[in-house]
Amino acid sequence: MRRLPDLRSAAIPASVRRLAGATELPDSAWRLRSRSLLDVALSRPFHTSETRMVGYVTLGTNDIAAAAKFYDALLGTLGAKRLMDSERFIAWGPSPGATMLAIIKPFDKQPATPGNGVMVALQVESKAKVDALYQKALALGARDEGAAGPRGPGFYAGYFRDPDGNKLNAFFMG
Repeated sequence: MRRLPDLRSAAIPASVRRLAGATELPDSAWRLRSRSLLDVALSRPFHTSETRMVGYVTLGTNDIAAAAKFYDALLGTLGAKRLMDSERFIAWGPSPGATMLAIIKPFDKQPATPGNGVMVALQVESKAKVDALYQKALALGARDEGAAGPRGPGFYAGYFRDPDGNKLNAFFMG
């Protein structure tokens, strides 16, 4: 058994504080295929000078293996890697503590469906990277929702839907 740190501190995010009742975890709980939420949460600073508005976004999937293959390749283009991984949930990000994009099999066991009006926007460093990510998505089986190009003063974007129908875009401002 491994002793847990005191998780009742107000400086620790609520999602981690829910574990506050536990003081120990069996060794098997620490040996996961990937880092656990607790490992990720405890490895990053709880107070920063910058406040993020979004920590992660989840997209529903009905085929986690196919979705994982799509996002491993697509998000790898942006330098993201798997930070959390389980049978029904995978999250990618550039580093622990950074904003993540995740896929999930719905908890209610109903089919995943894309939300009307919901879109995830992936910010990149240049118009060329918008073009490259948009083309990569299409090559991976995404459906075109608007070719990469200018969308107004200082805004350049390409829109696509992943194999589950979730809408995403790659964009550059400048």
